[in-house]
Amino acid sequence: MTNEFGKRTDVNELGEFGLIDHLTKNFKLKNQSSFKGIGDDAAIIENGDFATVISTDMLVEGIHFDLMYSPLKHLGYKSVIVNLSDIYAMNAFPKQITVSLALSNRFSVEALDELYEGIHLACEKYNVDLVGGDTTSIRKGMVISVTAIGQGEKDKLVYRNGAKVGDLLCITGDVGAAYLGLQILEREKQVYLSNPGVQPDLENQKYLVGRQLKPEARKDMIEAFAKNKLIPTSMIDVSDGVASEVFHICKQSGVGAIVEESGVPIHPEAQYRAISFNLDPITCALSGGEDYELLFTIDPKDVDKVKYLPDIYIMGEIVPKEDGIKLHTKGGNVHQITAQGWQHFDNK
Repeated sequence: MTNEFGKRTDVNELGEFGLIDHLTKNFKLKNQSSFKGIGDDAAIIENGDFATVISTDMLVEGIHFDLMYSPLKHLGYKSVIVNLSDIYAMNAFPKQITVSLALSNRFSVEALDELYEGIHLACEKYNVDLVGGDTTSIRKGMVISVTAIGQGEKDKLVYRNGAKVGDLLCITGDVGAAYLGLQILEREKQVYLSNPGVQPDLENQKYLVGRQLKPEARKDMIEAFAKNKLIPTSMIDVSDGVASEVFHICKQSGVGAIVEESGVPIHPEAQYRAISFNLDPITCALSGGEDYELLFTIDPKDVDKVKYLPDIYIMGEIVPKEDGIKLHTKGGNVHQITAQGWQHFDNK
């Protein structure tokens, strides 16, 4: 990108969300039915008493996936899940998807059958229809673009900008495992490249590797919210890392946050593997990404609706903006949290 003075601005200077803000700053919503535009997990279009919720994600070979260790069937499944997760993060339910592919000539029909078998499995499990898409050719690699279309009741949709001081910060499932699964896969890839005769050692790593290659979206949590008449005050899915997602909620809500280390759920296998890799488990949990859990805030009066639900953890509290975003460690120390999640642009 070069301006009229000849200066070239590297996209890394802006980052993913800064770049989106920059490119779309002049786009204003003109149609009354365009209820929510760019800036949340999904866009929202009014549809009578309901709202249509739309989200698009793109997966690029060599950036988001490596076919040396990502089976095409798993990749097809994951490409759907990452989009469905965005719809659930709006407290809505996905109904349809479209899938568009850009492919080099190295992919056969049989390879694409494998990819679509995974897409089909995801559609069957989450009761979603494949309703369209496109295919085109590229010189190298594969690009997968999935658009998810969902539906929610307008007065029950949840955004990133609704967190209030005093709200409780909650999270589902566990975090950090997908990142550690990626570290295992990368390690085994390097071993194979050095010695192709060595078989990968993944037998005892099924949970961590599975969290990376075949994640699940938290449809069950949205169903539990509805059953218990709980509407979070804000919500986001954990794709770029817990710390990064906390920052997004705080920025859009104009608040700060305290995260309690003791409240961050880490699976025992992730804890063990982090230590074996000489990594700090809490750093992996906060900065790893690709967990596709739900990070959300609730009004304190709703705490009884949450504390008896399985697989939900109260992780901290929303505080005034001037208090910043901080981690309270188990040892009683306080640290500033920095968002070190997924970097969508490299310098190559």
